[in-house]
Amino acid sequence: MYLTGFHAIEERIKSGGAGAGPLLVAKAGPRARELLALAASHKIRVDRVGTFDLDRIASDHRGIALEVSGPGEGGTAGGTVGTETTVEAFLARLGPAGGPNALVLVLDEITDPHNYGAILRSCDQFGVDLVISRRRRTAKHAEIIAQTSAGAAAWVPAAETANLVRTLEQLKEAGFWIYGADMDGEPVYSKDLRGRVALALGGEGTGLSRLLREACDGMVAVPSGGRIDSLNVSVAAGILLYEIRRQQGETPKNTSPRPVRSAG
Repeated sequence: MYLTGFHAIEERIKSGGAGAGPLLVAKAGPRARELLALAASHKIRVDRVGTFDLDRIASDHRGIALEVSGPGEGGTAGGTVGTETTVEAFLARLGPAGGPNALVLVLDEITDPHNYGAILRSCDQFGVDLVISRRRRTAKHAEIIAQTSAGAAAWVPAAETANLVRTLEQLKEAGFWIYGADMDGEPVYSKDLRGRVALALGGEGTGLSRLLREACDGMVAVPSGGRIDSLNVSVAAGILLYEIRRQQGETPKNTSPRPVRSAG
């Protein structure tokens, strides 16, 4: 598997993710030379190849490509995430007292790799602590995800699970409040989103599954005055994540008190 976008290659190298290299170079323009120096500083092998060689393995290359492999290939987010973990390991590190404003994103059936990458970019910007997706049921096109996320996929902690409903129960036991995104939900700004929060997003055109909806503590929506039914899922994710972090960073207005869910 190969990454060809400059940003994707840069962030994958910087992240120190296992299974990166060699860096294949056919044309060493200014941007490619920067990546060559970066690869050298991270002790990643550089191979000089012909343009024809790159054409065979990555038709959309810009004279450079990074071979990537390892645990993520065919697994978490199609091999683009630099910090693979498990839900259990994440919660163990968090502990009962750590991460009072921890934020988790749960993705249910996100199949478009462009949406997946755009969501990961928002996750990086808003400091999402973990992205959880259903094993083998989400977007798997590593190169598109890496490029669309502008390299953020190399940094965002991610975990896969076979049972999202059970995972939501684990999060609840750890003191998280679970909110699902739905166009018929309550305006997001009207909810108290302080403390440990997990946001669940459904797939394109299908939304959250019935079982996941039933496992949520509430449903939130981005108020809209447009004529189109709903926002693109990646756009909605960015807006919702911003509002959660805004509330966690200041005293929210027009929100009703919410009881504290104890860990365990």
